[in-house]
Amino acid sequence: MTSLDFSSLPISPEQLEALDGAGFTKMTPVQAESLPLILERKDVIIQAQTGSGKTAAFGIGLLNHLNPRFFGVQALVMCPTRELAEQVSQSIRQLASRMSNIKTVLLCGGKPFGPQRDSLRHGAHIVVGTPGRIEDHLQRGNLELKGVKTFVLDEADRMLDMGFAQVMADITARLPKNRQTLLLSATFPEDIKKVSRSIQLNPLQIRVEEPARREKQIVEQLFFEVQKHERDRCLLALFEHYRPRNAMVFCNTKQQCAEVARFLRTHDIEAAAIHGDLDQRERDQVLLQFANDSCPVLVASDVAARGLDIPLLEMVVNYELPRDADTYVHRIGRTGRAGESGQAFSLVTPPEAPRMRVVEEYLSTNCICDVLSSLDRDPNYQLQGSRVTLQFDAGRKQKIRPGDLLGALTGDAGLSGGQIGKITIAETSSYVAIDRLALRQAMNYLANGKVKGRAIRARRLKAQQ
Repeated sequence: MTSLDFSSLPISPEQLEALDGAGFTKMTPVQAESLPLILERKDVIIQAQTGSGKTAAFGIGLLNHLNPRFFGVQALVMCPTRELAEQVSQSIRQLASRMSNIKTVLLCGGKPFGPQRDSLRHGAHIVVGTPGRIEDHLQRGNLELKGVKTFVLDEADRMLDMGFAQVMADITARLPKNRQTLLLSATFPEDIKKVSRSIQLNPLQIRVEEPARREKQIVEQLFFEVQKHERDRCLLALFEHYRPRNAMVFCNTKQQCAEVARFLRTHDIEAAAIHGDLDQRERDQVLLQFANDSCPVLVASDVAARGLDIPLLEMVVNYELPRDADTYVHRIGRTGRAGESGQAFSLVTPPEAPRMRVVEEYLSTNCICDVLSSLDRDPNYQLQGSRVTLQFDAGRKQKIRPGDLLGALTGDAGLSGGQIGKITIAETSSYVAIDRLALRQAMNYLANGKVKGRAIRARRLKAQQ
């Protein structure tokens, strides 16, 4: 039987120390199966759902293959969305935290082009990015890939769905033939098999299904048959009846996302939308508020939500059923994780009934249907986050550390440690989640108080209007 201890792998003491510091104690099934092959530099296909630990698997592998003394790009990780690219780059930086002078550069849209170009000119070991922005830098001569040892296509199925097939092929053509290629995909349709055949050499396939089976067992799925004009009323009734602590509502269009979030806010449910029309700063702030319990409801399109790792989500609602069963399974897989139960509800109008049949066929089960009148309404219902987020106008560039903010709030401001949640330090700003009831006390201090010996402006972040 394969040991699940990371120490059983041929990786450096620095890597083991970083894994321990990040809270990785035992390998997940996908890591136990794939890491020995990745470390042997084999081409590997990994088919597993979000949350299975596959990011750490390829992150450990590519770091193990690096030569820190060669300051050129040795690993390229391509992701379909900005959010996933940012999440992956953060994970790799964490895994590399005990290694000396490892530089990771993030290349994605929504961020200024100039600083990315300058970072590449100063050299980098690892590049993580989206296809469009990677191609832009290649065409402008900012990015050199001839030293790449490891190429990772993360969520390759979504990249194909988004129309990046040709861009992926153009980028791959610039890579050295003698490299390791890792292809990760939640699904493995014929298009992905073709991609694999064109870019990999004798790949070994790892398929881990346990998470999907577990989700099936503990996620309550219910379909509500409604007329088109009843969608909003049914959505509101679901919140009033089930009273979740947090939820994700999936929509099929950007306009739908914005309209549904606005509708929920007008009915005293704190909600924020995430879709392609938001700039990167807005997207980052929405995700941060959702992750730190400041905004309990996220209304998202599939592309914007892809790659988000959100634990302990109580409820998922399909405002409109997706057009394929794979997407449906991916959506409801957001809830019922880590052994917790979850609820997934779908609103289905008569013209969408064929989509429900597709889901039934895919899951080999009958969909259970209900009606709006079965839900108990509560005209006084409200849903707010347990915390609020404070934004400070200083970050890494101003040498601000989490301990500086924590010290100011628990020292002179008089808040207890339990009233302070997640602290996030960005380039030129910082964010602190605090208990809603402590907001006035914190703001009274920050109006005239100091952080790290100087006055720093702070304001409360709110869901975008």
